[in-house]
Amino acid sequence: MGEFKVHRVRFFDYMPSAIRAMAFNSRTERLALARADGAVEIFNFADHYFQEKIIPGQDGRAAEALCWVGQRLFSAGLNGEITEYDLENLKPKYTVEAYGGPIWAMSSNGEGTLLAVGCEDGTVKMFEILSERIQFQRNLERQKGRIISLSWHPSGKLIAAGMMDMIRIFDAETGHSTYRLLVDRGFGPSRCKEVVVWSIAFLSDHTIISGDSAGKVQIWDGLTGTLVRTHPVTKWDVMALSVSPDESSVLAGTSEGTVIQFQFITATMDQQDKEWVRTRTFKNHSHDVRALVHTETAVVSGGMDTQLVVRPLLDKVEKNTHESALHKIAFPHRNLVCCAKKAGLLLFQFSDHLELWRIGESDGHGKPGDSLPVKRKPEKLIQLKRTGEHHICSSALSPCGGWLAYSTLSVVRLYRLQYNDNDISITKVSKLPKELRSVHQLCFSSDSSKLFASSSHSSVIVVALNQLECKYLHTLRPKSGSVQPVHLLCASEDGKWLATASTDCEVHVYNLCKQKLHCTVPVYSSCPTAIGIHPTTSNLVVAYADHQIFEYSLIQREYTDWSRKLMKQGLHRLWLERDTPVTHITFSSKNPAHIFMHDTFMFCIIDQSLPLPEARTMLYNQMTLRSLPEHERLRQSHAFKICKTFKHLMCVRLLEDHSVVVVERPLLDIMSQLPAPVRQKKFAT
Repeated sequence: MGEFKVHRVRFFDYMPSAIRAMAFNSRTERLALARADGAVEIFNFADHYFQEKIIPGQDGRAAEALCWVGQRLFSAGLNGEITEYDLENLKPKYTVEAYGGPIWAMSSNGEGTLLAVGCEDGTVKMFEILSERIQFQRNLERQKGRIISLSWHPSGKLIAAGMMDMIRIFDAETGHSTYRLLVDRGFGPSRCKEVVVWSIAFLSDHTIISGDSAGKVQIWDGLTGTLVRTHPVTKWDVMALSVSPDESSVLAGTSEGTVIQFQFITATMDQQDKEWVRTRTFKNHSHDVRALVHTETAVVSGGMDTQLVVRPLLDKVEKNTHESALHKIAFPHRNLVCCAKKAGLLLFQFSDHLELWRIGESDGHGKPGDSLPVKRKPEKLIQLKRTGEHHICSSALSPCGGWLAYSTLSVVRLYRLQYNDNDISITKVSKLPKELRSVHQLCFSSDSSKLFASSSHSSVIVVALNQLECKYLHTLRPKSGSVQPVHLLCASEDGKWLATASTDCEVHVYNLCKQKLHCTVPVYSSCPTAIGIHPTTSNLVVAYADHQIFEYSLIQREYTDWSRKLMKQGLHRLWLERDTPVTHITFSSKNPAHIFMHDTFMFCIIDQSLPLPEARTMLYNQMTLRSLPEHERLRQSHAFKICKTFKHLMCVRLLEDHSVVVVERPLLDIMSQLPAPVRQKKFAT
């Protein structure tokens, strides 16, 4: 694997935002997730839970509810607005004011023709879903308290609404309330407090299931308006409910961080009638479970602790497969750190600002595993606040450290950085080309003379940089007519090639000298997660969400012999069972046979000169090899050199002096910054 001096960085204070709402589209197998900072993320559950798209947040626009209607996504929040998203350009398409105060809940009917929202002023407002917009239709009968939760009956004729101390059932056609179900406040001191019906589910047999702030899950008969059964599940709140597609199972998420499953089964062997029985309890969160989705095979949950958890139901999946493993997604599947490898600088991206740091220096040499004394401490050079209310969606730092750029949904900002001994000056480039408006990704050329910006319809804008000005050169467009956004950009070291990858799995390579499309890599069924162009061979290496790796020759326009050999033999089972995707690929100028890549939990060097690991070979064998004699070490060594010394990796980069920068964000540091959970674990409980 070789020896490297490692700069171990732990001062990137990345803090993910809490999960507020989720919605699952069973047709496309896409999960939409809304965070407290207003960001919306799309995960592809059919492609190893890859974080496919991110729509950046905006100040004051946190969503309380999400809803899929076909392939259209809507959100609503306490700002009183309903938003539809443009999933191709990754931004809000339009917003509609509901004029009912803060919106607490949203739900669509089964036909996808009507959208109902529950408002602070006690109204359930109906909106007609048209081909391009939504249009207000009417209000249902107004109530005296706020509408907290909503659920349509599958027939589309009735709506159940959770409120304070009660549940109302509305006739969707007449708009009148037909039943009022009073919710018990509980016992003891809690009887003095109003009960909030946080979540509600309306089943096709007219059963209504509610979860409330008194810690109860209650089963109601919606035809007669009577209470059938009460399940006390917690001393705290039941925040969320979710029903399985076949309505045989219900999940309840609590403020204690537990998810409780109820199933519609016979309680005893000799009993014929079915009833709702508490069957399982899952504990995968430390804080409130605010959002739940019950798919056919898994429990999907999220909340205050910021992690998305996919817990398979083992009676629904095949054992010892990728689908049967527990998945916790704690970090984004994209890069938030840029590295100027020639200048030894790091750029950290936050939602509201950027931080530019100079890496520290060490003195002397040591043996593997030693911590070297620090000669110069890391230094924060600049903290740059964004302009406007939109959050930062992309940022870039030139390899020489002389240029810095960032983009939001509304603006692109470009700055010139100049260094003089210990002083640094930053100058904003005032006049930018009009083509640089809304871009998804930014990337500088290796000589820092050009800026590449991905725009709509998979196009890339090329801008020339010169001192304190920039000039628009041209726009690169794929011939495929793709409308999906580009999420990966990579420029070659020699300045000849630019590779792009979009969320419809297309990878395009442009010849920058000829200013046109050079080739398109054969489309693979999984989405690319990282791309890199070799500086000497001009081979493109692509890592995919299903953990496959391909190498494509840009000169020959075909897969390389090494890649074909890898396809024929197949990757090691343990490599394919990894939990997180590769997020960056780079190469060593010192050793052209080495490919560097990393995911959240490991850093790997693939040595193409060595044989690929066999199925029965130990994949993670670095520590074992170190203890063997040299002749035995050579016999057992293989191409995949994996280091698991560092965890929760946000960035691994190779500097020009061949030292390695490793940026870690320990999960315990994130957890320590969360508010205290409602229930503290005590000894022997």
